[in-house]
Amino acid sequence: MGEFELIRRYFASAACAAGGEAVALGIGDDCALLAPKAGEQLAISTDTLVVGVHFPTVCDPFLLGQRALAVSASDLAAMGASPIGFTLALTLPEADPAWLEGFARGLNQKAQECALALIGGDTTRGPLAMTVTVFGGVPAGQALTRAGARPGDLLCVGGPLGEAGGALPLVLGEMTAEPSVAEPLLARYWSPQPQLDFGQALRGKASAALDISDGLLADCGHIARASGVALIVEADKLPESPALEALLGAERAQQLKLGAGDDYVLAFTLPAEHLPALSANWPALRVVGRVEAGSGVRVLDGAGADITPRQGGYLHFME
Repeated sequence: MGEFELIRRYFASAACAAGGEAVALGIGDDCALLAPKAGEQLAISTDTLVVGVHFPTVCDPFLLGQRALAVSASDLAAMGASPIGFTLALTLPEADPAWLEGFARGLNQKAQECALALIGGDTTRGPLAMTVTVFGGVPAGQALTRAGARPGDLLCVGGPLGEAGGALPLVLGEMTAEPSVAEPLLARYWSPQPQLDFGQALRGKASAALDISDGLLADCGHIARASGVALIVEADKLPESPALEALLGAERAQQLKLGAGDDYVLAFTLPAEHLPALSANWPALRVVGRVEAGSGVRVLDGAGADITPRQGGYLHFME
């Protein structure tokens, strides 16, 4: 099967390639043409997933297709952007029709969930890897960034923590568990739910924000540095996760809530006056700490003792 036949059969004909309001020209030319609304800025982000690094060698291609897009779409949520489209650069060791059908089906399903149009990309031969670039629109001057947190703000998260990290032993076949425990954890790993609507709701309210990809502490460190403040995480306020705690116990669950990557929920700082309205509309929101003058990130237990772990999250390259 040639490259162009592969693209036509599995991707260009998918429902998610039909375009959208802000897509003037999609798949089929040398470039896509985007037409964001007047007064909007483009938000653009790229993520690469590599076999053996970001996902196991043996996995369901349908689930991989979902995961590949979700992790990038989460970056749009972090900026408060409305989704427009995405490109896919896919490197394949071979053109396996069964694998391609499953991957394309998962990708298309997640794209439709996220209202993202497939607008172009590339295919090539090599070790399995995929690079997704997402495009979104945000009103000029209203994008959420990592800078802006102020002492006195609340530190909040948009949902459960540590569950994708807790799923890894199940993904790798190192552990088994009852379906009531395994299924919610595996869903968090393979099919993250980018908080796109929530990110847009935070525009004009959150003082700083990002999505949690490398672990709560590591990513909060980015906010602390960009904003020139200290973030205090109160361990006893972390969201509960019955499945995670049932699989690994309370102590290990807390470690993963603080340090595991792949959560893809939003972490943000928030002036307290905005909390009641947001909590009423987004019940998964949890206040997990506060912003103070200073620098860095600290973790306190219920008695106020410092229990900050030495390593705060996933590192792509050891320093």
